[in-house]
Amino acid sequence: MKQNSPVVVVTGGNRGIGYEICKELSKVGCRVVLTSRDEEHGKQAAAKLGADKKNIVYHKLDVTDSKDIETLRDWILKMYGRVDILINNAGIYLDEGTSVFNVDEKIVKETLDVNFYGAFNMCRILVPIMRQNGYGRIVNISSGYGAMSEMAGYDAAYRISKAALNALTLIMADELRDGDIKVNAVCPGWVNTDMGGKMAPVSAEKAAKDIVHVALMDEEGPTGSFFRHKKPIEW
Repeated sequence: MKQNSPVVVVTGGNRGIGYEICKELSKVGCRVVLTSRDEEHGKQAAAKLGADKKNIVYHKLDVTDSKDIETLRDWILKMYGRVDILINNAGIYLDEGTSVFNVDEKIVKETLDVNFYGAFNMCRILVPIMRQNGYGRIVNISSGYGAMSEMAGYDAAYRISKAALNALTLIMADELRDGDIKVNAVCPGWVNTDMGGKMAPVSAEKAAKDIVHVALMDEEGPTGSFFRHKKPIEW
């Protein structure tokens, strides 16, 4: 891990896995930029996490808004001069149990806008800063639903968006192999959150620990890999 308090951006950090990721990263001394589309909830989350810490700040971010992303970049450069870790956690799941033949095209587009294009544009804006500083870690929060090795029917919008995110992970990892910037994807499993539901067996805290483990890998760690519960899985 890069020394001198790494600067981390977490998208969708106001609740669930994102909130727990921010908590875990703050524990190890990272300076965490908690972002979310909902400003009120985001500020409340940051205040709750920062009640006894000074290393978590909130910044509004709608990952589907290119101007929001550019504003975040400019603010980060002014405040810190760098960004070391990006965790693309923001995501939506709008077509659970829906057949590919019935899903509304608007739902597919909306899901892609958040789950794929959000991460795509965050990386395109922030990776140049990582390249300039010679260090970076990117973790894309994906799902086995987007793995070709586990592909099945239904939930097409969500599955397609995560498959696209997986492809992006591999493309970026390959293009960034010439430096110390690593890009990996993590499937957190079935997690007990608003999205996953109360029946899910994995806690948000456990999922966050698995994700942070990948985010803090040293220079000997892999790039272009897909993890679940800290173990590599097939794409």
